[in-house]
Amino acid sequence: MMRSTAGFTLLEVLVAFAILSVAIVASIQGFAQGLRLLRTAGDHQQAILIADQKIREVVTPTEEQKSGTEGPFTWERTITVDPTPELTSVAATARWKLYRITVRVDWDGTRHVELATLRASAEKPPLPGARP
Repeated sequence: MMRSTAGFTLLEVLVAFAILSVAIVASIQGFAQGLRLLRTAGDHQQAILIADQKIREVVTPTEEQKSGTEGPFTWERTITVDPTPELTSVAATARWKLYRITVRVDWDGTRHVELATLRASAEKPPLPGARP
């Protein structure tokens, strides 16, 4: 009597299911990691936008330090005068100052971004006939 060999044995089916389950678990973990990275990238982009907005809010720079919160983000803006001895040595440029504007945005307790820029600004000249 002949046996039919047209089919899979139980062992072959179990091995195929084991391989399939490992592949499915790996792909689900890959998708989950991708979603975590997407959220991190979105938070980072939002923090950069907040920092850029806080830098652009400065119209006339003066030395100061401010801070605040926007949603889950906390920000701190620091404006300082950078020393520029080459500007003060010439009378025509003596009233100009160079300001460094730095904004740091923190979130999640461990993540942060920091943007910095320089901005030149001149003090208003004294009005003729005005008392000092």
